[in-house]
Amino acid sequence: MIVTIIAAWLIASQDKRRRKFGFWCSLFSNFLWLVWGWHAHAHALVVLQIALAALNIRGANKNEPESNVKLEA
Repeated sequence: MIVTIIAAWLIASQDKRRRKFGFWCSLFSNFLWLVWGWHAHAHALVVLQIALAALNIRGANKNEPESNVKLEA
């Protein structure tokens, strides 16, 4: 739970390096919750963490600026 809270704090930062570290913390948090859910036979938690990890990856990819975007004056 602490890793999840730290990840959320970092992702909300305006600093790109902190956001990136927060993203990795978030993925690590997903992994930790998944392991705990698997151990506890909480299958809904396992599925939720897989879905949240996929959404985090999707969000990170959409956040990266495209190199081929043309700026119009």
